[in-house]
Amino acid sequence: MISILRRGLLVLLATLPMLAVAAPSPKEVIENTTNQLLSDLKSHKDEYKANPQAFYDALNANLGPVVDADGISKSIMTVKYSRKATPEQMQRFQENFKRSLMQFYGNALLEYNNQGITVGNAKQDGDDRASVDMSVKGNNGAVYPVSYTMTKIDGDWKVRNVIVNGINIGKLFRDQFADAMNRNGNDLDKTINGWAGEVAKAKASADSSPEKQVQ
Repeated sequence: MISILRRGLLVLLATLPMLAVAAPSPKEVIENTTNQLLSDLKSHKDEYKANPQAFYDALNANLGPVVDADGISKSIMTVKYSRKATPEQMQRFQENFKRSLMQFYGNALLEYNNQGITVGNAKQDGDDRASVDMSVKGNNGAVYPVSYTMTKIDGDWKVRNVIVNGINIGKLFRDQFADAMNRNGNDLDKTINGWAGEVAKAKASADSSPEKQVQ
């Protein structure tokens, strides 16, 4: 499972644009930003491997404008908890959420060796929602299907969720957040402050899964 999750976030990261593009379509967002990020990674891979924090910081600095961080955070918390959160708590959770993901999954992107990524056509669901399919080839030649849920906000398409090999990343972390709240006695601050630890627990659990052997 750890390999699948890492691939899911690897591909999610690969969709984050490093430069603003004027009103691209959902498919163009995925194609353009994948090419931009992989090109940057190719040019700076040795530097990033020697200083992963520089890589995490670069990703984190560009996350806000291109991903619906507010929508993702509220989805993970669900209305049950997000409606009780203050603006400061929501902002803190967004930052902790992004930072933990960058640190946990960043190395997966550093290990990518141009095995192959294919972007499919976008499927429109009304004016403000769409999905884009992608396939990623692993080191062993296996192909992993990925699907992005995208939403249009102020005229720009942003990533709202990702499903990789049938695993819904949004649901995975939504369940994780609810479990942490139960264990923490519904203490929102405690859960937000300990979110990086929750991600680490997910990693430990995934490491023991038989699916870890899938490379």
